[in-house]
Amino acid sequence: MLKYTWWCLMGILFATAAQAQTAREGVQSFQQESDAWRRQAAQKAVPLPQIVSEVGQMAIDNIINAEQAFCYQISNPGPSYNGYTLDGMALTGFCGILNPDLRNLLAQQLVGAEANVNFASSEQCIIRPRLMIRFVKGIDATDVLISSPCYSVAIFYGGKVNAFNFKPGGEVLDVMIESFNEQMQPFVSPALLNQLLPVGVPQTQMQQNTARTTATQPLRSPQPAAKVTTSPAKPRTSGWNDLKLNFSN
Repeated sequence: MLKYTWWCLMGILFATAAQAQTAREGVQSFQQESDAWRRQAAQKAVPLPQIVSEVGQMAIDNIINAEQAFCYQISNPGPSYNGYTLDGMALTGFCGILNPDLRNLLAQQLVGAEANVNFASSEQCIIRPRLMIRFVKGIDATDVLISSPCYSVAIFYGGKVNAFNFKPGGEVLDVMIESFNEQMQPFVSPALLNQLLPVGVPQTQMQQNTARTTATQPLRSPQPAAKVTTSPAKPRTSGWNDLKLNFSN
């Protein structure tokens, strides 16, 4: 079953890459189709009750019924980092707008595939942020963080964060990370570029000139995150490195 899921994911990711060879082309395509957000894939994800109970129905509804989803590259910020951030982590790249089929597939794999999650076991683990998928519905949004090789999926919503042990689905996360990294482009503030979509990739000559003439703080050497002792208890929400995660050996 895992191999089948892996190949399905690979197929859709590669098809997406073929349709839009760069994130910039994907954004231009979206802007040319003003009703693109209305299109829905035939099958929507069915969330796991355990995840819904932890993060809440509204957070899950943004993921399952998202009208858009955006992919960003993130990392632990260094001690002197003062560049762009997302949920307290360094935001360094933009990896595209997910089409409806890919959006639904990722939703199913991240919150609807029981084989991917271990709810029972726990272990010590160091968070390694790699990607953030922002699922948007209306003006509300839920952020889903993907960590590897410490395999976890953390869901940010309403000022709270819940993390889940994703070690059984680690291969799926690795495929996502590898495939999206091939489409990665440096991130520039959408507000600075006067963009309506939060893509952070210059689209016009004016935006390219603005990006070239604006200095942003580069990413510093990553600061090692503190070890976190896990337990089956509900995750705390007092800070990123204070999370109680459920990870298995």
